[in-house]
Amino acid sequence: MNTAANAYARTAHSALTPREAESQLLLRAAQRLIGAGQALAAGEDARLNEALTYNQRVWTLLSSEATADQSPLPGDVKQGVGRLGAFVLHSCLDTMIAPTPEKIAALVSINNHVAAGLQGNPG
Repeated sequence: MNTAANAYARTAHSALTPREAESQLLLRAAQRLIGAGQALAAGEDARLNEALTYNQRVWTLLSSEATADQSPLPGDVKQGVGRLGAFVLHSCLDTMIAPTPEKIAALVSINNHVAAGLQGNPG
């Protein structure tokens, strides 16, 4: 049964468009941040750095792909994604150094809003 579930998950994942895949990555990162924020509130801080590192990897990938020379995005969108990516990376580092619920919530909000936009729901 587990093998069948894994095969289904791989097939479902491969059927995603690039925008859907990017949206799912952002939502997964947001969920990790939410869980890490809850753990932090309970006195556990190990999950936070893992969640922030994951979020950094996601944003590094997204901003690198979006700003690449071969990216079909318009120049102003490339620039906006690049700036937002730099802001998120800086915010992740800042949150690692001095975590607060507000900083975590801001990162979650950014991920959720960008994911919604990728899904065609700019909110």
